[in-house]
Amino acid sequence: MTDPRAVVIGVGNKYRSDDGIGPLVAYQIEQLGLPGVLVTLCDGEPVALLDVWAGIDLAIVVDAVLCEPSTPGRIWRTDIDTLRGLTTAASSHALGVPDAVPLGRALDRMPGALVVIAVEAACLDLGLGLSEPVSAAVPRIVQAVLAELAR
Repeated sequence: MTDPRAVVIGVGNKYRSDDGIGPLVAYQIEQLGLPGVLVTLCDGEPVALLDVWAGIDLAIVVDAVLCEPSTPGRIWRTDIDTLRGLTTAASSHALGVPDAVPLGRALDRMPGALVVIAVEAACLDLGLGLSEPVSAAVPRIVQAVLAELAR
């Protein structure tokens, strides 16, 4: 594909239960073959994120988050600054999307717009497969991504 206008980034690890939501949603979006949309996976490492979204009009990141209290399967549409401000929420990664933003700003490697679709996880233990509430949310998450792409 040449010059994508948008990128959908599935962040996570399918071998850590609900952390596999990002890769699963990215796969489903990729199967739609949307013109002008690049779909990729990332482990959440900040420099890798910068490489993917630099110069793109719109970056949509789908990732699992841990919240206290938690409502597994609840979907948050947010920008990264708001997500960082939720002190009870944390990505399942040691460093991740919130850490990439200040670096991206400093290096002028940010997308035109950045949207995070965060999904509350029930379990991030080792293992394949999503928990029931997160699995049930997949169609709504895909629709949320498609709605962002349609803006």
